[in-house]
Amino acid sequence: MLEFDPSSHHSGSATAAREPGPFGGGEVGISASLPPRNLFFRSPRVAPVNEVIRCEWMRQVEWMTAIQPATSLEVSTAPAVADAGRIAVLTRGIVGGGVQKMSLNLAGELASRGWQVDLLSRRAGDLSVVPAGVRAIVLRRRLGLVGRGLALRADPAGFSELLRPVLGCAIAPESLRYLPALIDYLSEARPRALLSATTHLNLVALWARRLVGSSTRVLVSERDSLSANLRTGRNRGAWRWRYAPRLLARVYPWAEAVVAVSDGVADDLAVVTGLDRAGVRTIYNPVVGADLRARCAESLDDPWFASGAPPVVLSAGRLVAKKQYGVLVAAFARLRAQRPARLLILGEGPERSRIEQQARKHGVFDDVRLAGWCENPLPYLMRAAVFALTSNREGFGNVLVEALCCGCPVVATDCPSGPAEIVAGGRFGELVPVGDVGAVAAALARCIDTPPDRAQLRARGAEFTAQRATDAYLAAVGLPTHPEPHALGGEAPG
Repeated sequence: MLEFDPSSHHSGSATAAREPGPFGGGEVGISASLPPRNLFFRSPRVAPVNEVIRCEWMRQVEWMTAIQPATSLEVSTAPAVADAGRIAVLTRGIVGGGVQKMSLNLAGELASRGWQVDLLSRRAGDLSVVPAGVRAIVLRRRLGLVGRGLALRADPAGFSELLRPVLGCAIAPESLRYLPALIDYLSEARPRALLSATTHLNLVALWARRLVGSSTRVLVSERDSLSANLRTGRNRGAWRWRYAPRLLARVYPWAEAVVAVSDGVADDLAVVTGLDRAGVRTIYNPVVGADLRARCAESLDDPWFASGAPPVVLSAGRLVAKKQYGVLVAAFARLRAQRPARLLILGEGPERSRIEQQARKHGVFDDVRLAGWCENPLPYLMRAAVFALTSNREGFGNVLVEALCCGCPVVATDCPSGPAEIVAGGRFGELVPVGDVGAVAAALARCIDTPPDRAQLRARGAEFTAQRATDAYLAAVGLPTHPEPHALGGEAPG
């Protein structure tokens, strides 16, 4: 049981000197480089009211944190490598989409080098997927109000930036419920580095480190276009996304490293928040792990891939609007009108019924199959005639790399931001305009009729290795590629 005493963590700990971050300020003198505060709170007549509200929030923080029971962490039985130096990887879940897979790959590669790795997750999952030597820790949920209060305790001077996206919105980010547990973890484990992914968890990581006052080095990574989230929102939290840029501009400079998974995501983050682009590093995802060959070699018993069967167009991903599966179905219908072919989509999500309706509408329902979630798509990629990605945005595009590693020809929309970078502007795959049904259909036909050199595709895919990405992550937080012999697993100097 790890306990957190709110009275022992005060805002003064946030001002401790620290090595300069990517924007030159570390945690000292951050406010000097901030953009103007929200116009709503700039009026002199509003300022006294603003201060009253802030003081009342701080009183509520003391009360809420005092009445909450101690937080505990659910820890797996997976042993950690002894005396190797500790690094924590913070992610939304153990299993799920691309972010979770990349977190597992990163954690596994770190553990293979001798680092003592803790995988911190908001949700439990199948522990069998956790790499050897990695300790899985599930953070317990607390009241959302406690998380909001602790965010304010971490940065009282940032009240104006916190008010709308965190304190005053009807639905606070779910990640805030895990801030107390993360504080507990950092207080006890004192890892040398905390590697976080996705916007809300990034903020929670930085608030937690500031409240603890430890020397843990924090790396935050953005996985998707922030501007797209501002336009569309995320489920019920659309309103608060509009006010995220100012908050990120204030908090992200506290990190030792700010990372984006593609140049496009990095450019977008700098433009939307006003952060210095030079302070945002691009580190491509650690897609290719040591188990790639074994995963490719797994057997597949599917009659659609039997000898002499029509060529299969494959796609994979969550069945959500941004994947634009309607465009793919329409393009496949044009292809099917010219030749025998089949479309197989791996994934699950809220758009399933709509995709099925579109397949019926275009008269290709019998040649389209939605196969559901697949933990390992590589055996399908090894056998497919072509892989298609028709999204209107992708932070990176892990499955494109997996397709290339399997030597599978790819057709991808030239969307923001990752696909064009993965296929090097069209050198290693067909790039087509977003939403262009005719262009997608024509590109699919070309890949089937005259497939590219599969060896070249595999060589390109092999560039996106976990080893290369892990080297870059460690360099970003100033750590060696392997732990020093004297590392003891706790908090290390520097």
